[in-house]
Amino acid sequence: MNLRRWLAPGIGIKRWLLVVFAGLLLLALAGAHVIRQATRDLQPGGAAQIVIDAVTLQFLPYPLRGLIVGLVGLGLVGVGAYRVIRAFMDPFRAPDGDRPLVELIYQKRYLARGPRVVAIGGGTGLSSLLRGLKEHTSNLAAVVTVADDGGSSGALRAELGIPPVGDIRNCIAALADAEPLMSELLQYRFGGQASREALETAEPGGLAGHAIGNLLIAAMTAIEDGDFEEGVRQVNRVLAVRGRVLPVSPMPLTLHARLRDGTVVDGQSRVGESTAIERVWVTPADVRASDDALAAIAEAEVIVMGPGSLYTSLLPALLVPAVRDAVAASPALRIFVCNVATQHGETAGYDLAAHLEALDAHTVPRLIDVVLANNQFSARVPADWHAEPVRLRWPPALDDPPRLVLDDVVDPDNAHHHDPERLAASVMRLVERERPRQRAGVVRSA
Repeated sequence: MNLRRWLAPGIGIKRWLLVVFAGLLLLALAGAHVIRQATRDLQPGGAAQIVIDAVTLQFLPYPLRGLIVGLVGLGLVGVGAYRVIRAFMDPFRAPDGDRPLVELIYQKRYLARGPRVVAIGGGTGLSSLLRGLKEHTSNLAAVVTVADDGGSSGALRAELGIPPVGDIRNCIAALADAEPLMSELLQYRFGGQASREALETAEPGGLAGHAIGNLLIAAMTAIEDGDFEEGVRQVNRVLAVRGRVLPVSPMPLTLHARLRDGTVVDGQSRVGESTAIERVWVTPADVRASDDALAAIAEAEVIVMGPGSLYTSLLPALLVPAVRDAVAASPALRIFVCNVATQHGETAGYDLAAHLEALDAHTVPRLIDVVLANNQFSARVPADWHAEPVRLRWPPALDDPPRLVLDDVVDPDNAHHHDPERLAASVMRLVERERPRQRAGVVRSA
């Protein structure tokens, strides 16, 4: 156990130790006063006087007496504090001892003071962002799209009628305190990854291809009498994730796209494989937004949109009318994190400005305050990569384009992905810089 760590800023224990010390000091002064009064009338040279003089070190020079008593007192306070903390800690110590209680307390107190952040989107991009942000704040809410129709999520959606849970599972795994162990458990797929592609032809009710996290969310929804929002809420609680993961809607959405040649494509998996997308929309048109998601957006200090697939992860969430309107009306700092690379199919050939133009065309003007984009292009390119880095053409063809901030946020080992730590650090630096501007009303132009 590290006693010095208990005294680090942010634990909230030093102030109370100081109060205890002040109390002990007053007790010591009171004791000295009592001894002085009791010994005033003692006979000089008597037995009682000799004992008291020996106990109070009267045979030593006055400065040395104070030093010795002070050191002994300091030692006793240190040993006592150590043993008291140890007595409280031991029942809660992890069996393997790799997460000291003091670290957990410091982490939770520090993170509880972080900004209230809402992240909107889905897919790998959103989970990467959350994995980094959870080290800066515990006031996190992930508003996740529910339009997936492929793989395990699609099979459960078709069989049980619940919204797709794959993106929700990924975000819960990213926010788990016990990651990567919890992530490995939630992402475990019966029958291996190869069985995922065989789900479409598998017999209903089988486990092959299903991820444990998907089944857990489906089971909790059933326990809550089919209430999907409450089921996800309880999974957040049971797994004690750092923050909250919220579905954008309690009902499944279907994504549609119209291509430039007039072809209409239905379903998220098919839209993601399409090129030359002109417009996307979701059905049902009267889709209800999650109450928890709307409440989180209303309370947010920062709203981060992306990274993630533009047409199949981010826009399906923002196309829910109540969510779009809540983001547009929010006084929070609104950040769009652009992907570091294009995606084979839906955004092939898109540059930075094209991403913003598509987002603006599908939502409302001036929805974004600041755009965060990558400016480091030396990352390792995977051998099977069928995309290219997002080129930094700017500004977009908008009446009032948002501010652009460039930073190194790419994973140096994979040019297709953001680095969670770099991305989160960049977002937090941006938040610190923009907060004074936001309070002064410079950022908000709507």
